[in-house]
Amino acid sequence: MSVLKEIQEPVKGEMAQFERYFQEQMRSEHRLLDKLTQYIIKRKGKQMRPLFVFLSAKVFSKPEEPTYVAATMIELLHTATLVHDDVVDDSQMRRGFFSINALWKNKIAVLVGDYLLSQGLSLSVKTNQFKLLGIMSKTVKEMSEGELLQQEKSRKLDITESVYYEIIRQKTASLIAACCESGALSANASDTDVQKMARFGELVGMAFQIKDDLFDFGVTSEIGKPVGIDIQERKMTLPLIHTLLKVDASERRELLRIVRKFNTNREKVQYLMGRVEAHGGIAYAWKKMIAFRDEAIEILESFPETQARNSLQLLVNYTIERNK
Repeated sequence: MSVLKEIQEPVKGEMAQFERYFQEQMRSEHRLLDKLTQYIIKRKGKQMRPLFVFLSAKVFSKPEEPTYVAATMIELLHTATLVHDDVVDDSQMRRGFFSINALWKNKIAVLVGDYLLSQGLSLSVKTNQFKLLGIMSKTVKEMSEGELLQQEKSRKLDITESVYYEIIRQKTASLIAACCESGALSANASDTDVQKMARFGELVGMAFQIKDDLFDFGVTSEIGKPVGIDIQERKMTLPLIHTLLKVDASERRELLRIVRKFNTNREKVQYLMGRVEAHGGIAYAWKKMIAFRDEAIEILESFPETQARNSLQLLVNYTIERNK
């Protein structure tokens, strides 16, 4: 049994039922829209975020309809952001297939993303899940603010470690926090436990994003994006930020000059990445990732041991041990 299948085992039936539920929510009477949403469904990823929702719910009780609503809203939101991101980044591929904007152009892709977001809002209202709607609205706000903050800092290149954490908390961790918070809420957990699960998800999301940033420095060869792409996009991630704090003023100016003016020069980017490794930037980021992971597991271990809790712990480790 693969690690992912082992993780899914406690909610295997629920995840199968969720697929049918989600597909039903994606259906549209509009012919083109239905064609587009079916294209998205057939090329879905590992559905990690719905898995977080169902496992978080099952820590407390058997998932019922509110859990399916929560997982569907999360997946609609996540899918909408991916469609919109592809337009912003002018990405032609997504998970090895042509992106929506590559096949149907930007205007249609933006409208499809808007449709997916509206479906999530409509579902919450239709099922009277207003607390879930509040979680999703807060998450969309935070993800947008995080992206804008990163765009601002990529121009100025003045990002500090604390600002970096705020960016990844909003951009990435807020969505995984929403998964765990809404899962617990859907299972009628106490307010205290719902907030503990939200914090757990946030910590996992922080570790997840740091692992993503480490990929860009060639920590593993089995990755889906070219090494150095963050530097090409002038994104300041933790290994580089830490390095800039450690080097003298002369080398700091040199490294920042590469990011500003030579970020598409492969030779200079490789040189910068070598300096980051030499100054311990990669080791430092790895250490911080493990610290976030350990804090998340500490929260998880405050709940009674169940198969669902054990699977969540495996899922936490899977997010930082993955090769892509």
